[in-house]
Amino acid sequence: MLSIKSLLLHMNSFRPDAWLPTTKKEVEARGWDYIDVILFSGDAYVDHPSFGAAVIGRLLESEGLRIAIVPQPDWRGDLRDFKKLGKPRLFFGVSPGAMDSMINHYTANKRLRSDDAYTPDRRPGMRPDYPSIVYTHILKSLYPDVPVVLGGIEASLRRLTHYDYWQDKLKPSILIDSRADLLIYGMGEQPLKEIVKRLKTGENFFDLKDIRQTAYHLEVESDTCFPLPTDIVLFSHEECLREKIKQAKNFRHIEEESNKYQASRILQQVGNRMVIVNPPFPPMTESEIDASFDLPYTRLPHPKYKGKVIPAFEMIKFSVNLHRGCFGGCSFCTISAHQGKFIASRSKESILREIDHIIKMPDFKGYLSDLGGPSANMYRMKGKNENICRQCKKPSCIYPGICNNLNADHAPMLEIYKEIDSLPQIKKSFIGSGVRYDMLLHNYSDTNLSDSARIYTEELISRHVSGRLKVAPEHTQPNVLKLMRKPTFSLFEKFKKIFDRINEKHHLNQQLIPYFISSHPGCTEADMAALAKITGKLNFHLEQVQDFTPTPMTLATEIYYTGFHPYTLEKVYTARGKEQKLNQKQYFFGYKQKRNK
Repeated sequence: MLSIKSLLLHMNSFRPDAWLPTTKKEVEARGWDYIDVILFSGDAYVDHPSFGAAVIGRLLESEGLRIAIVPQPDWRGDLRDFKKLGKPRLFFGVSPGAMDSMINHYTANKRLRSDDAYTPDRRPGMRPDYPSIVYTHILKSLYPDVPVVLGGIEASLRRLTHYDYWQDKLKPSILIDSRADLLIYGMGEQPLKEIVKRLKTGENFFDLKDIRQTAYHLEVESDTCFPLPTDIVLFSHEECLREKIKQAKNFRHIEEESNKYQASRILQQVGNRMVIVNPPFPPMTESEIDASFDLPYTRLPHPKYKGKVIPAFEMIKFSVNLHRGCFGGCSFCTISAHQGKFIASRSKESILREIDHIIKMPDFKGYLSDLGGPSANMYRMKGKNENICRQCKKPSCIYPGICNNLNADHAPMLEIYKEIDSLPQIKKSFIGSGVRYDMLLHNYSDTNLSDSARIYTEELISRHVSGRLKVAPEHTQPNVLKLMRKPTFSLFEKFKKIFDRINEKHHLNQQLIPYFISSHPGCTEADMAALAKITGKLNFHLEQVQDFTPTPMTLATEIYYTGFHPYTLEKVYTARGKEQKLNQKQYFFGYKQKRNK
């Protein structure tokens, strides 16, 4: 049972001033006569570190600013949601939400989805397509003199010319289409702190042109947009429209600069405008990432949603994010374009503080659903010699092989798991995030790394699997896996044998659930037939499967659109059109057809 103290703590969290205000009444309840920043979000307002608007709102609040959030504003009627709080003193912030809006709205076959996990009771239609563009157009029409800052995944993936699968066309930077004034890409804490710091000293917002991890646009004839010797000047948007191979060549620069310690500024002309992307900040330090996760979140949906279920919150409310970033570099994944490949890890103390908050939640039953990150087993991993990392521009530290400079020590994770599981209120902690089994099976030259990987594998499978362990071989065929930047399928088969052996040793009846993708660039129907044959022999009834969906700012999408591999400029076959994609996906379900005969 919960203590009286815990119950009172939970009840007090429902005070109106425990959340950032969302209405004029809530603003007045705080006695405010102005607001510094108003955030517009395509998601419901959940005051939790997994929801971007809450993170940015709490961060700005910690900088001494008055912040309000308008979640899921109605963009179709009289626009009252955009008017109700008036003008902010500093700027508007706009984000589509935690997911790209088009992935949120449509299937790989471009069919409209019937629900939205980030909306109360899954209600669809609560955000437009491309909220960053729609919201900004409205704000600029109502308040043309107030700056608008874009952030979130939609801004990150569309910061330069990109292919849009849903419109089947090449689109310019979202800065151009939205007419926003500034774009923050990646995780926004560091650039926002710098923006606030500079504004507090009296700098004009429109003079903020050198802040890392931001992008802006100017007239080409402006005195301040001439390239510097260290800049990378991409082919213009118009050149890419005329010649697809130029878009492919651009992408290599974009991906490499997204994954470098010491990146260059990137310039691209669009018509009579120049889009300028400043290099990213260095990876967050432990104290910096701790500060973000330690902000005073209630960890709950706003009380306005009382009695309604927000599925995305239900999925993560008893989970803990240990780190950010992923050095896997998978060609179809957007993580590196948003969070980067360098790992930023939280301290053990910060993690335990968050778990203490979870333990005090009234409906917590003792089970943590996930101790993870973008990839579960990358906590505290980095280069042994960071000077080597500073010179590296490879998008992956583990493909085509695991870098000799990578300190892939699983011991810090084992220590965290052990300490968490020793807490009397914790019955079980699970790992729900994806695990890179190639790092577990690698034969390291350092025997300590091999030992920690072996011990971690046994600990993971015997103590932290909630019945089913999900891993992502993605395909079986070497030619497709090479384009995916994924290890050979033989490694998965080896891992399956280890999984089965550990299950038998500990008398467990657990399942290994593999993820696979059809229609990925380079994949033919013959490759899918081979996949079906191999997985059939392993007795897998495939469940976690998906048809490749081209998303902006990934290697696979650039191949899909241009027909060229950006690094080799070789032509690559890709299934296109509904019929070709459906034909490939059907190979996943051959076992069902056989069973029904």
